[in-house]
Amino acid sequence: MPGKRRHTVEFGDPLFGLPYWLVGAILTVALFGAFQVYYWVGHKVGDAVYESRLGRRIGQERIIKVENVVRKWGALAVYGCFFVPGLRHTLPWVAGVLRINYRWYLVASALGCLTWAPLVWFGLYSVIWAWLGLAADSPVVAGVVAVVVLALLVGYVLWRRRSRDTTAASQAG
Repeated sequence: MPGKRRHTVEFGDPLFGLPYWLVGAILTVALFGAFQVYYWVGHKVGDAVYESRLGRRIGQERIIKVENVVRKWGALAVYGCFFVPGLRHTLPWVAGVLRINYRWYLVASALGCLTWAPLVWFGLYSVIWAWLGLAADSPVVAGVVAVVVLALLVGYVLWRRRSRDTTAASQAG
């Protein structure tokens, strides 16, 4: 309609008045800092982390699996954990408890931040911004897209659980 002004969200819009690239850089540095804190807390607390409420919540067998990954792969496991949700924030604690070489840990966590973070900003966030733009133009279509994506995710999770349960049942029997 003529004269009607509508604001749409665009990918290049600044966030908190900062350019998008600067927000991404700040978040990358913050993630790197968090990884260093995780390592040193694990290093300082040591085996007591296993008896803590967090350790009990994660579960002994899961922690042992993470320990085995760290023992086998060392700093490469630290780099790889960036790409595995859930492991990203548990493996650094275990690396600290196991006292893997901090210099290698530092390099691996820096490389992980520098490769994983841009994938998230430009991959995941560009999808989110595109969906927000779609929602601004057509809320109904955006809602349908959200429902379809959610249904696909739920279907995938259920399929994975069934296949895992089937594999466990066949190995047990």
